[in-house]
Amino acid sequence: MNKFTVILAGLLCLSPVAAFAHPHIFVEARLEVVAGADGNVQELHNIWRFDEVFSSSVLMDFDKNTNLKLDSDELKEVGKTVRDSLVDYDYYVNMTLNGKTIKVNKPDVINVDYKDGQLLMFFAVTPSEPMPMKGNKLSFGIYDPTLYTSIDFPTDADMVTMGDAFKTCKNQVVRPDADEVIAENKASLTSAFFNDPTGTTMSKLFATRIDSQC
Repeated sequence: MNKFTVILAGLLCLSPVAAFAHPHIFVEARLEVVAGADGNVQELHNIWRFDEVFSSSVLMDFDKNTNLKLDSDELKEVGKTVRDSLVDYDYYVNMTLNGKTIKVNKPDVINVDYKDGQLLMFFAVTPSEPMPMKGNKLSFGIYDPTLYTSIDFPTDADMVTMGDAFKTCKNQVVRPDADEVIAENKASLTSAFFNDPTGTTMSKLFATRIDSQC
């Protein structure tokens, strides 16, 4: 397993406490949740822009011909590595239907680019089972359960719904207040950390998300 897989997936060579305590990789993201013509959630489009420090480490690891850039074959290798690495993490997607977690299918491809010193990734995932929208409450968020990667949506406009079926829903971007989350869930958060300090689904309480009541 190469360095990129280790860093991004947070699987090896990490101190569990350190990984839980604070992020080491920073991503600015955009999420587009797309409704299909059949009234089901069709797919989620993800755009990730990585911080320059992490991006430079990827350049060093994947620049096999040492020309100080990532050529097309090297970019494809980065995408393949991420596609294989994050499958167990559902590509950081947290998606629920009336409170039930819905997993995602493995994306066909993760497209990668490297511009102005920053790594960019573009990919789409689909729900692993039908997500009917009418009369249901849906939630969509992107977060790393290990908290090793910080995924930030700079503005509410970076989390959007698309498709006619969403027009009849009440859609809201929710940005939880960390202090309030800790105060309201102190006992359960402490228990979750000591039971599984490498990462817990409780971290989703802090994640920015789209809530849709349809």
